[in-house]
Amino acid sequence: MQDLSGRKFGQYELRERLGRGGMAEVYKAYQPGMDRFVAIKVMLGHLATDESFIERFRREAQAVGRLRHPHLVQIFDFGIEGDVYYMAMEFIQGGTLKDAIRQAGKLRPEYALRITSQLADALAYAHQNDMIHRDLKPA
Repeated sequence: MQDLSGRKFGQYELRERLGRGGMAEVYKAYQPGMDRFVAIKVMLGHLATDESFIERFRREAQAVGRLRHPHLVQIFDFGIEGDVYYMAMEFIQGGTLKDAIRQAGKLRPEYALRITSQLADALAYAHQNDMIHRDLKPA
């Protein structure tokens, strides 16, 4: 998929590509009406013709959008721009856990325990709300 930086999706101005997975790319975007940055998750083009995947993407946005937890990213919106499906979510400034490990070499046990505890708390909350993640990554 070509870099979509510089394009506008509804009220969101895509600024820079942050990453890519097997099913989607994530961009940092600006939402002028709210004067804030958001993250935009864009479904990869080859999946946009798969009706079952589109439905799964939409259901994910709606289901996660109903969750409210301090350790879960909030989903704001779901939409389509041309033939590109996307969801807008809270933008969290900073790096990944992988970045932190790479930078520190080794995490302090207290820090690792805090991260693990927060992750377990968020997963338990999701499970209590009938959600299963299915794509946890160590970073």
